[in-house]
Amino acid sequence: MITDLKINDERKNLYYEQGYWTEQTLGDIWLEQAARFPDQEYVSDDQGSRFTYREVDDRASRLAAWLVEQGVRPGDVVSFQLPTWAEFCIVYVAALKTGAVMHPVPRKYNDADLIYDMNLVSTKAFICPTKVAKIDFEEQILSILESIPSLGPVALVDKAAPKHSDLPTIDEICARYEPLVERPAITSDDVTCILSTSGTTGKPKAVLFTHNNLIFSEKSFVAGAERTRDDVMFMASPLNHATGFFHGLISPMLLGGRTVLQQDFRPAKALEIMNTERCTWSMGATPFIYDMLKCIELGEGPRLETLKVFICGGAPVPSSLVQCAFQHGVLLCECYGSTESCPHILVPPSECMEWNGAWSGVALPGIETRIVDANRMDVPLGEQGEEISRGPHQFVGYLNEPERTARALDDDGWFYSGDLGFMDARGRIRINGRKKEIIIRGGENICANEIDDDLIGCPGLDETATIGMPDERLGERICTFAVPSDERRPTVADVTAYLAEKHVAKRLWPERMEYIDAIPKTATGKVKRHELADELARRMQAEQCL
Repeated sequence: MITDLKINDERKNLYYEQGYWTEQTLGDIWLEQAARFPDQEYVSDDQGSRFTYREVDDRASRLAAWLVEQGVRPGDVVSFQLPTWAEFCIVYVAALKTGAVMHPVPRKYNDADLIYDMNLVSTKAFICPTKVAKIDFEEQILSILESIPSLGPVALVDKAAPKHSDLPTIDEICARYEPLVERPAITSDDVTCILSTSGTTGKPKAVLFTHNNLIFSEKSFVAGAERTRDDVMFMASPLNHATGFFHGLISPMLLGGRTVLQQDFRPAKALEIMNTERCTWSMGATPFIYDMLKCIELGEGPRLETLKVFICGGAPVPSSLVQCAFQHGVLLCECYGSTESCPHILVPPSECMEWNGAWSGVALPGIETRIVDANRMDVPLGEQGEEISRGPHQFVGYLNEPERTARALDDDGWFYSGDLGFMDARGRIRINGRKKEIIIRGGENICANEIDDDLIGCPGLDETATIGMPDERLGERICTFAVPSDERRPTVADVTAYLAEKHVAKRLWPERMEYIDAIPKTATGKVKRHELADELARRMQAEQCL
């Protein structure tokens, strides 16, 4: 069982007194919803799977029985690496039924990523597909079993391809085992989920959430988003993120509603799915809605018939995009947050058009926000500072990293985001910059320092400094400034070929190379990335004038 969580007794007692936290676990709420809406469809995907609440509950109970027989106990970590499939729900509910800690990992993780991440959290059991597209997940996990000492049982989802080993599939398990009926010996203050986030350090941090954190977070989210049980969620984001998992699956479950998944986002197909399934709301990074609206305007996809609200995170939303969405009948509402304090600021749909892209949002119900200076003192309204937040939704620490936890989360429960913004008298916040050296590409945080570390030793490059390059669709792309070591000046293709040979994940490959005589730095040796951003802007402007 994971212990040493960072939540002081005063805040904990306050959240219970205010009714924000209760003694119900997420598993308890699942059982209630499955009993109330057994024949209501809970989840479907574009790969042909559909499950009611009763069907998910039955399959999850059988999978849980197998996990328990294999030695999984309350507090053990169950990791799962799945695409955006309906079967994800069977796996996460099975983990709840055993009292295990859910640990969804990115579909794009390779063998090295999995070894690091699963050893970080001491994974007890693992579930993945057989094969999807060109990736053989079954072979990948078989090749690294000996590198993860804590790992015990492994199971497969053979939705896309038959298995080629003796590992059991979920279908085989469900056919052999009776449903588990015993309740796990856990409390609502226990950790129920670990999400991995790279943040600014490159290597993943294991972010811890209790049952109370997630239940409050998603109840507050649906209240702020003004959603009801009649709404149908469309979700194409990866399910290992807070967006896909918490907002795409848990929020609809708390409402007793349903969600529709798309394995790989394709705008024209997404439009068709939303119309066919009568989806009314969705959430994703800016490129999702940008691509769908562009698809409609180019006549490459159908017009939206039922979608009313799209919640957009990962980058500021310009007023022009808000207006464009409205012309197609959609309220485009910006939200802001992080894995640790997952979207806690949101533009209410009822305020969307009045605010018109000028604000990132206002704090969701029960959550506090402030803007502070370098000494952590409040700044005057309208003045820029660091955004911090506090509330019952907040993570309770990074696994086994008390020092890092202490830097991000103070003793009074305030989480320091590292992002810059300002607040007005109505509590509205505009996020307009960040202190962290990260690139937000399509809603994904990418560590600039990690890219520079990977480029050490690249032929033709001496020193490098990577920054975000403005991009209309993705928000930012990856641009690396480099001091050449000779006359070669490697191209993007040269650099990415080098990184591919080093087995560096494609998401960390530069998309533009710029050469410079020297990397600008402060007196203490820190890279002046703002100067590089200014230089890049000048060069891009010059290109447009040619």
